[in-house]
Amino acid sequence: MSSGVIAAPECLQAFQELKMSKSLKYILFKLNDSRTQIIVDKKSANPDYDEFLDNLPADGCKWAVYDLHYKLEDGSQRNKLCFYSWSPDNAPIRAKMVHASSKDALRKSLDGINVEIQGTDPTEVAYETVFDKVKRLSR
Repeated sequence: MSSGVIAAPECLQAFQELKMSKSLKYILFKLNDSRTQIIVDKKSANPDYDEFLDNLPADGCKWAVYDLHYKLEDGSQRNKLCFYSWSPDNAPIRAKMVHASSKDALRKSLDGINVEIQGTDPTEVAYETVFDKVKRLSR
């Protein structure tokens, strides 16, 4: 079910910047105040995963793209673009409903996402959990 919300052009521009220039590490997205458009909330070049997680509110919904870099057992470097849909249990029900029904408006405009992460509590977006999912999907 679609909510009628659209992704602002700035979302795709920021995603292209992250994907092509590698100058960004993550982007956070949110609904605008009138809940009609998805907008960029924050862009960061900081590779600290804990800082990224600190930007996911305990009582609010957000989407994010994180450029996850990791090493395989053979020592080779890899990276995967991970799309996060963050909808914590503490968020208001209406916000969670609009968030869920608006996700595709953003997700479908972001070409090149390798992994989708659905998070409702911190354990589901912890580095180890995300890394395990990325490894499983990379085989």
